[in-house]
Amino acid sequence: MRLTILQPSYLPWLGFFEQMDRSDKFVLFDDVQFTRRDWRNRNRVRVQQGSVWLTVPVIQQSRQSLMETKIDNSTSWKRKHLETFRLHYSKAPFFDLYFPWCEKVFNREWTFLLDLSLETIHYLKGQLGIDTPMLRSSELGAVGEKTQKLISICKELGATQYLSGEAGRNYISEQEFSDQGIELEYQEYQHPEYPQLYPGFVPFLSVIDLLFNCGDQSLAILKQRT
Repeated sequence: MRLTILQPSYLPWLGFFEQMDRSDKFVLFDDVQFTRRDWRNRNRVRVQQGSVWLTVPVIQQSRQSLMETKIDNSTSWKRKHLETFRLHYSKAPFFDLYFPWCEKVFNREWTFLLDLSLETIHYLKGQLGIDTPMLRSSELGAVGEKTQKLISICKELGATQYLSGEAGRNYISEQEFSDQGIELEYQEYQHPEYPQLYPGFVPFLSVIDLLFNCGDQSLAILKQRT
């Protein structure tokens, strides 16, 4: 059984969902420390000049977990995100299919960043047609730090393979996985190109860009391995 464990992000990129699709089970690593200037509360979308960040402002503390991180609703971030979609994707082939969900999301009041991220992940997963079961690490009995916690989750769920993103090479102890009899593999994602509204392809955007442009062909494109 192949398992992936990833921290939840706001409007995740293609590679996040490619890992999910390749896994038998997918765990959202939600009981970790919130990291600043990371993908937890922001992602990029396409504009005529290239790309822009859509950032969810959060209330900063000296040290806080992802589950504790609250959104700073003193700014008009929801209106900015919604208007960015409307301005730059209104002529996309599948804009009318997905924009009503965007309006629904940004017309709601959100207190915690994690709740907003879970909403976007669940929706995008469903629209892509990915049926991999999804769990949260906070609901499991995993113990330990870093590699040991990943291994603990793998053992609790009966995983024999662990699919890590490329960044895992910087912190995962491969020997510890080997000692536990768990096969470790890295994603090595090869980003596909697909039609975008503006000239010149820009990779590594939120998967919402793919959906606006390619609709029900998005999963097939996301899974392309050249």
